[in-house]
Amino acid sequence: MKLNDLSPAVRGRRRRRIGRGPGSSRGKTGGRGGKGQTARAGGITKRGFEGGQVPLIRRLPKRGFKMGHPKYQLVNLRDLGRFAAGAHVTPQELREAGIIKNLRLPVKVLGQGELAVKLTVEANAFSGRAKQAIEAAGGEVRLC
Repeated sequence: MKLNDLSPAVRGRRRRRIGRGPGSSRGKTGGRGGKGQTARAGGITKRGFEGGQVPLIRRLPKRGFKMGHPKYQLVNLRDLGRFAAGAHVTPQELREAGIIKNLRLPVKVLGQGELAVKLTVEANAFSGRAKQAIEAAGGEVRLC
């Protein structure tokens, strides 16, 4: 082993010492720009803060509204005709049959079309005509 075979010990990447003179590549202002609030410690303002001026979000008018009632997934009697007689139809079964898409939204059964088979139908809401048609076919209506 000779002196020229020696090399420094391998170590991890050195931590950058910011604001420690011109040779540190981030000397003087430490990458914070000039003077002012943002150059100080803790000088971060809230999002949307405009220095005390009324922010843009409060200067612009509000638009629209939120519906006060749930948005139902609609199922018609003609859609229920594809189930076998005596079947128990739940929102889960409707989802598996591809009639509804989302199990988290409520289901409402409407009276469009005819129902010839006896079914037990479980849903969040029924129209008057749908309820009559299901019961007239010998079926049962259940609210879930």
